[in-house]
Parts: sequence; structure tokens; C-alpha cells
Amino acid sequence: MQTISIVPAKATEAAANSCAGERQDRQVKCSSCSLHQLCLPTGLGDADTQQLDSIIVRRRKVQRDGNLFHMGDRFSNLYAIRLGHFKTHQVSADGAEQITGFQMAGELLGMDAISADRHNSYAVALEDSEVCEIPFSKLEELFGAMPTLLRHFHRMMSQEITRDQSAMLLLGNMRAEQRFAAFLVNLSSRYKVRGYSSLGFQLRMSREDIGNYLGLTIESISRLLSRFKKRGLLKVSNREIELLDLPALKEMALGTAVTTAQ
Repeated sequence: MQTISIVPAKATEAAANSCAGERQDRQVKCSSCSLHQLCLPTGLGDADTQQLDSIIVRRRKVQRDGNLFHMGDRFSNLYAIRLGHFKTHQVSADGAEQITGFQMAGELLGMDAISADRHNSYAVALEDSEVCEIPFSKLEELFGAMPTLLRHFHRMMSQEITRDQSAMLLLGNMRAEQRFAAFLVNLSSRYKVRGYSSLGFQLRMSREDIGNYLGLTIESISRLLSRFKKRGLLKVSNREIELLDLPALKEMALGTAVTTAQ
């Protein structure tokens, strides 16, 4: 005997709304994304961009403080950040956390896992965020047919290596003031590339996270903010930062300005 299920009208309506939401979400294509000049599709034609669209299986939302992936997770996807900010960090055998970077819209997460097939860090959302999941096995198939895509991917990997080297310099040879100035200048330039103000922005990460990344205490970060404010280099209101003298900060970051020992 055939079983007949009766679905409540509200449930049907909810399902329809859900499907409509999924269809609307799928309509956010690489070609129409405001970040397409920063992300993988740079330089691709319409047909190639459509092929790339076809392998992006879903857009994934990650709530604030939620993990996109964990250290040790098996690698299968790269993640292109559409909205929001993330931090990546590692945890040593004794439980100490070391932040390895802060990522924002238009950047890729997960490239460090390609060689070992396992993620080498945790990726945590600093605010409600959204990423595009890109299955790496399918992306590799496209590389053979799209030399432009492969070249751009190589450029992104090179930029990742450069950022890692810059972070090593921050922790190795720079004074505290120089480290913090370089950090602010770096954020300024990245926001400018994305079409945002290079002089006024909100720090999405906490002072404790900034200190962890720069190898400084939270007290040192607070003192540096106060010191830079007194010198007229910036204004601070909670997490809102306004850079009043970007050229001076750039000189300080390069080590060509006179700094005061901490």
C-alpha cells in the first residue's frame, strides 16, 4: 500500500524559501563578484570563468569564532574569502598558540595544506564570514586547460610565501614600534587594494591577537597605540583606527625613521 505524506503548508513554504535562497546564493558568480580582480578568476574569459563557477560546490557561512578548518584536518578544499576576516594559528605540543596570519576578503585559505594533504593550522572567523569552497582536485583539472588560471594561482602562492617571509622579519629583526607600524601599513595597503579607505578602518582582531602575531604583549600593544596617538600618527576609538600620517608610519616600518626604544 502506498504511503501518502501530508506536508504542512508552513513547511512547504519554508522549503520553497530555502530553495529560493539557495538559487539566489548560486547566482553570486565569480564573474559578478566584486572581488574577482583579487581572487582566482583574474584574466579569465567568460567561458573559463563559467567552468570555474561550476566547480564551486557551495558558499559556506562561518559564524564569528567558528572554525573553518582545524589543524590536522584532511585537505580537500581551498577557501576563497567572500565576506569577513579570519585568523590562522597553530598550537604547539605544550598548548601554546601562535597566530600565523590575518586574512580578509579576496584571499585564499588552505594553501599550506597542499603538500602534506592536511591542514597545518586552524582558521577561525573573526566576524560572521562567508567563503567559497573550491575542491582542489577539480581545480587541478582546470589548470591543464587554463594556463592563465595556473599562472595566477602560482602568483597567489608566491604572495603567500612573501607574506610569511615578512612575518618572519617582523618577529626577528624589528623593534616593537617598527613591527606595529609595519602591521598598520600592511592593513592599510590591503584595504586600499579592495577599494576601501587606506586611512580609516576597523581592527577586526583583538589587541591580544595582534600582540600574539607580532610577538608582543597586549600591554605593549596598548602602549604603542597610546604612543602613536600622542605623536599624531593616528587616532584610536575602540577598534576604529584613523591613520593621520601614513608616510611617517611607512618610514617607521622601513626603519628609516627614528624610533624610541621600548
